[in-house]
Amino acid sequence: MTHFKTLVFCFLSILFMGCKSKMEDKSKLKATSTRPNIILILADDYGIMDNQAYAQKFSGEDASKMYYETPNIDRLVQEGTAFSQGYANQLCSPTRASIMTGKYAGRLGFTTAMPPRETYYNQNLPVPDGYYAHDVLEHKDNILIEQALNNGTSNSAVPTGNSYDKGKDELSIAEALKDYHSAFIGKWHIGGFGAQGYQPADQGFEPLAWFDAGGSVYYDWKKSWDNKEKNRFPKMPQEHSEIGDSGQETNEDYLTDDLTVQALNYIDKRSKLKEQPFFLYFSHFAIHSPYQGKENEVAYFENKPTKGWNGHKDPVYASMIKSLDRSVGEILKKLQETGLDENTLVVFMSDNGGIDSKITPNGEGTDNSPFLGGKACVTEGGIRVPLVFRWKGKIKEGQWVDVPVDCTDIYPTILEATGYDAKTIAKTNKLDGESVLPLLSDPENSKKAYSKETHYWHYPFNVIYNSPYEPYALTPHSAIRDGDYKLIFDWYGRFHLYNIKEDPFEKNDLASTKTVLREALFKKLMDWLKINIDERYWPTVNPDYNPVNEVRKEPFHDLFTHYKEQ
Repeated sequence: MTHFKTLVFCFLSILFMGCKSKMEDKSKLKATSTRPNIILILADDYGIMDNQAYAQKFSGEDASKMYYETPNIDRLVQEGTAFSQGYANQLCSPTRASIMTGKYAGRLGFTTAMPPRETYYNQNLPVPDGYYAHDVLEHKDNILIEQALNNGTSNSAVPTGNSYDKGKDELSIAEALKDYHSAFIGKWHIGGFGAQGYQPADQGFEPLAWFDAGGSVYYDWKKSWDNKEKNRFPKMPQEHSEIGDSGQETNEDYLTDDLTVQALNYIDKRSKLKEQPFFLYFSHFAIHSPYQGKENEVAYFENKPTKGWNGHKDPVYASMIKSLDRSVGEILKKLQETGLDENTLVVFMSDNGGIDSKITPNGEGTDNSPFLGGKACVTEGGIRVPLVFRWKGKIKEGQWVDVPVDCTDIYPTILEATGYDAKTIAKTNKLDGESVLPLLSDPENSKKAYSKETHYWHYPFNVIYNSPYEPYALTPHSAIRDGDYKLIFDWYGRFHLYNIKEDPFEKNDLASTKTVLREALFKKLMDWLKINIDERYWPTVNPDYNPVNEVRKEPFHDLFTHYKEQ
């Protein structure tokens, strides 16, 4: 009898354990299905004053008096949490590399963005020791004045573990979200100009419609996107170019609308597959040049009476912003229609500051006033951008965070929001980013859960854009923000120092008065550069420089060569 009871007990125990196992499996499935979907919308060249909600915060002006119209992006601000000091890089590819990896772009060699350039890879050349296959051979603008500095170089492809990567393999954000379905739409521009093995599919995404270039026409773009011929780089060691794919037919003839429909179709599809959460990285080309708008919207802005507010006066540019904003509205509408609204975190950001018409050679673009400078500058107008998080029912609505954060923080924030151990991944992969999720519930950072206080930028190029300080081409610049203070190091031998908390528009330069602080920040910046940025990505002194021909008032001072020799 005892033996029989034992058998019954064992049988019931096995049955219970089996039921328990099934219950646990169902519980895990339920937990997976309720984890948030993520939609990251990255705008291109969208300035902080191009958005009405941000412009209103910094100018105090009523939105009805403004020229640009952004009701849907404003809705994100109203229904979510916006960052007043969200930083990108000064150009698009570096920001994209940072978002993809959670690291400062300079550590990856992404120091600039450029049209297709010759690299060791696409020229099928031997790679010199200390260089990377996707380093560009040369990148420079047509600057006619005397230049004291020669440009550094730049990487053009995020390593994927390809045989050309010599052991390098960055864990992309899509690869880190290993049980999510990740999809990519739009501008890539971190794939070595169509290099095989470095495109969205190679970084863990399902590519829906994409183009590995800095800009695209907005009409009749498909021929370029679908071109597999190696016309630009015939020596590439691959059968065909992998520059892009225009994706499924949408019957839309304007690029921003087409990509939006691609995104809506994807959301529709994933809404029926709720057992697996998704990550949609929607990388717009809008509002990058060429400036091409929809005819009826251009006509509307041509006649709008508020034309000229804050220097905003280009009807084509305004129409492109409207198309971008309409895209955001369509995505929010689709989330409501599919029932995904309360379980989807929407993140909106721009890849760099707006192209400021005051410093561009052709006078095109926007006006970032009262912020100083624009795209290509490391002043606030070039790197401070809109950054908004909206998660219905999870994030407080209409909230502003004034704590400085940067684009390397997007990666760990998404990981933490989706339930991953972001801190362990950050430590293992040596990320520079830190999750900003605690700031969404503690906007004052009173608990100090967000501990990052230092941010870095590096741009080793002479640029055709004028400096915001003088009517001459920009020289190489690097910058550090440490706490409230930001130091800009002009490699020509000049400094600019600002208390950004008190002086966000960079009107009061403290470089000549706070010399002790200036030197301390300069040392901290150069120490960081020496540890993290390979020397080929630094500018160098031009051996042919003739100071007699210098047009600038101040003489050139080499303040950096000795750091290389230490």
